Amino acid sequence: MDKIEQVSIFAKNEPGKIERITKVLSNHRINIRAITIASADGYGIIKLLVNDPQKAYHILEKEGFSVALNQVLAIEMEDKPGGFYRVAKVLREQKVNVEDAYGFVIESGKKAVLIMRIKEIKKTETLLRKENIPLLSRKDLYKL
Repeated sequence: MDKIEQVSIFAKNEPGKIERITKVLSNHRINIRAITIASADGYGIIKLLVNDPQKAYHILEKEGFSVALNQVLAIEMEDKPGGFYRVAKVLREQKVNVEDAYGFVIESGKKAVLIMRIKEIKKTETLLRKENIPLLSRKDLYKL
């Protein structure tokens, strides 16, 4: 499966930082598909799924941002009680540790996406497929 990459930006938590990041991406016609922001002690991590992660990474780095590119999995799950549990149970049974995750709904009551960062991506892809848990390709994710 083609790899899905997440752009992570490490930044001081201050007014205007998100505006600057989104302006740079907008000026280079990079579309943000999903975003999550977490902060502690005055600093934060802004995680983005974008339509062209390699380009976003290089542009943001050139603009002076502290940026990283991480491979992630995109798991399709049912948007109903127990949808996430089904995935979590398989991961626990196989002793897969989730380092980072966030999700979003595609179609209310029907379909959601879980983005996960884990160490053993190939192994996890194989075990999820074995359990008939659908994974999204890069192309599928970016056309949502």
